[in-house]
Amino acid sequence: MEKIRIGIVGMGNCASSLIQGLHYYKDRSPEDIIGLMHHNLAGYLPEDIQVVAAFDVDKRKVGKDVSEAIFEKPNCTKIFCSNILPLEVTVKMGKILDSFSEHLTNYPEEERFLLSNEQEPTKEELIQALKESQTEILINYLPVGSEQATKFYVECALEANCAFINCIPVFIASNEEWSSKFKQKNLPIIGDDVKSQLGATITHRVLTDLFKKRGVKLERTYQLNTGGNTDFLNMLNRSRLISKKISKTEAVQSVTAKRLEDKNIHIGPSDYIAWQKDNKVCFLRMEGKLFGDIPMNIEARISVEDSPNSAGIVIDAIRCAKLALDRNIIGILEAPSAYFMKHPPKQLPDDLAYELVEKFILEERCD
Repeated sequence: MEKIRIGIVGMGNCASSLIQGLHYYKDRSPEDIIGLMHHNLAGYLPEDIQVVAAFDVDKRKVGKDVSEAIFEKPNCTKIFCSNILPLEVTVKMGKILDSFSEHLTNYPEEERFLLSNEQEPTKEELIQALKESQTEILINYLPVGSEQATKFYVECALEANCAFINCIPVFIASNEEWSSKFKQKNLPIIGDDVKSQLGATITHRVLTDLFKKRGVKLERTYQLNTGGNTDFLNMLNRSRLISKKISKTEAVQSVTAKRLEDKNIHIGPSDYIAWQKDNKVCFLRMEGKLFGDIPMNIEARISVEDSPNSAGIVIDAIRCAKLALDRNIIGILEAPSAYFMKHPPKQLPDDLAYELVEKFILEERCD
């Protein structure tokens, strides 16, 4: 199969895990594969994904080869594949806009971004970089709350004729005005806000669906999350959390038997704990009533390495976007968005979304 040429915006922990994974699974026997939903996806393997463009604003990463930049501070995710040869792709200076929150300057340098002194590119320069690298799919890994910066890169992707995968909770695919622009340009889009492989959101959704199917009335629930990576540090600025809370809350509300009142559901990042680094801990509680109006509750604690937990999902999303390009499928990819993302344009139960993604991969009709 031909290579899938991707560009990445934001060389943080998620990009590090993704790129490590592309090399970790290279040339492995299918019998030895652990952690991928699909090793072979319609003929495309993880190693068929090639990073050809990368953008960041941290001076420790800008100007370095991608293979080196993904291990620079403030990245703190686990290193599970360190023997990555130079990719001969240099991280270019990106657009800052609102991708940097001023409160970060109050924290030690090793925990936060250090803005590069390099001149920011114009839109025309960035579009040209995407074209010259022949980027097919642009991946958005900007910090949560980067509304302006995300829209800037979306405009660049459209002008450079790139498909787009929006991994953060800025509503692009789920915004009709923006998503229609991809259809007009004959390009596919997957979004918004990546749903981890086995994290807080998917676990909360499955348990909520279980309540519904087993006739248990869900009355109250919360999901509290703590972590020590730059994502959690960035989200200490509560003004940047609005879309994140909407995304995570709607992911659960969409599978309840009856929508909960706002006062009875609380979901969202709760605090930054530096020593946790890229480890994310979720505290989950669900209260309900079952037979005879007898009360019950479930409490769970989930501990995962945050960034690798999403990398396998993005590997599948990239390959689905490539299939869409191959097959001239344009606009929103509804099934992949519903299965891979927290806030897709159309919420579907996870088992149905899974079935539709499998049909999409096999090129079966999904209507």
